Amino acid sequence: MPDARTEDIQRRLKSVEGHVRGIQRMVESGDYCIDIVNQIVAVQRALKKVSGMVLDEHLHSCVSHAIRGDDEAAKERVLTELMDVFDAAGKA
Repeated sequence: MPDARTEDIQRRLKSVEGHVRGIQRMVESGDYCIDIVNQIVAVQRALKKVSGMVLDEHLHSCVSHAIRGDDEAAKERVLTELMDVFDAAGKA
């Protein structure tokens, strides 16, 4: 993964981490439930964005390389991985 992309993902994950700690403090202090839920939704959106960035990188590197290659097992492996990811995402 390119350094700039990795740094962006790490920055976003650190932000999510801080946001989650903020949510923990909100719960501990008994903040209004809807305010807490709204913050949880914001974290979920942020994680979805990071997930999309990682998946995009995977598609443009690992998957692209496997599909262009001659190794049929590698092609099947990456396609199975993608199907598993989409199946898991559908259950979330």
